[in-house]
Amino acid sequence: MAAPSQPQQATYDAIVIGAGIQGSFTAYHLAQRRRDTLLLEQFILPHSRGSSHGQSRITRSAYPRVPYARMMPDSFHLWQRLEAEAGTSLYRRTGLVVLGPAGDPELEGCRRSLGTDQVLDATVLARCFPGLRLHAGEVAVWDGTGGVLFADRALRAVQDVFRRHGGTLRDGEKVLRIEPGAVLTVTTTAGVYQAPRLIIAAGAWTGALVAPLGLCLPLQPLRINVCYWREKEPGSPSAGRASPCFMALGLSRAPHGVYGLPALEYPGLVKVCYHHGSPTDPEERDRLPPGTPHPDVALLSSFISSYLPGLEPRPAVVETCLYTNTPDEDFILDRHPKFSNIIIGAGFSGHGFKLAPVVGKLLCELSLGEEPSHSMAPFTITRFPGVLRAAL
Repeated sequence: MAAPSQPQQATYDAIVIGAGIQGSFTAYHLAQRRRDTLLLEQFILPHSRGSSHGQSRITRSAYPRVPYARMMPDSFHLWQRLEAEAGTSLYRRTGLVVLGPAGDPELEGCRRSLGTDQVLDATVLARCFPGLRLHAGEVAVWDGTGGVLFADRALRAVQDVFRRHGGTLRDGEKVLRIEPGAVLTVTTTAGVYQAPRLIIAAGAWTGALVAPLGLCLPLQPLRINVCYWREKEPGSPSAGRASPCFMALGLSRAPHGVYGLPALEYPGLVKVCYHHGSPTDPEERDRLPPGTPHPDVALLSSFISSYLPGLEPRPAVVETCLYTNTPDEDFILDRHPKFSNIIIGAGFSGHGFKLAPVVGKLLCELSLGEEPSHSMAPFTITRFPGVLRAAL
């Protein structure tokens, strides 16, 4: 679906930069409000360069941070609405086990967010998830709403519905320049476009796009190893397709947390990943020198041996993905401090996919001057000192 090679010029009600899951949902909400919307993507779709590719993501109600826990019912509802509009299944409920040391603050936050006492001891856990071992002093919390979002399918669905509502999606167009004003001008490799409002949701490339606009956002792209582990006995109930998702929090051996999903992408291979990675330039993500160490893979091998003994302790497949983290791992959802018709959504820190329907709605509301449907206080740009640089 590459954009035509000849220069294009057009005026729209809104322009969204970045056709990952956040930008696509923003464009979807704008189009549903009958705004003539242009969605720009620098790469040819589909692609695996950003943070929205792959077949699976965890969704859940359990959240240690209250603002996200409050958004999740809205997010579940909006995912169901997209399923109905697209006529396809985007979610499989598996349940979610959250494990960690008893009394761990994050684990306790997850328990409180569920509103019920769903603590499992080792005996009960062994019955519902026989492949996952608890250790002395650890407990588990059960989230019955947890499950798997079909990521690639979801991205296609939201883009298809956006186009069905009259939206324009142009891929293979890299943004070269943004000129602020009451009517903004966006110049790409293939055209010049104008609109009274602009939403930037360009993932790991957001920092480079907003720097010429006088913003220095503390965004750190991370290269994430997405690891798949073979079952020792294929088809066993220990960690197979019917198993729940899980998250391990508060472990000294894995301070950023470990998460896992049942076998889906590759038959007999279970996805287990460390929720952190190594700093990277998004343009250089896959250009690692031979022999580069992977300490997170070693950490995961140790975790697998200890907590998931039904899996081989060496990964069968290792793929890569990008996180774009803020220092506090909370999102940025805000207006540009100087140009109020430029809206920025960034820093989703590896936990934004499940919330994309709500994020898109909030970015849409901000761009239209509407009252946001959730509190925006945790997501302001100005919580970070020194982000606003010299004027253009």
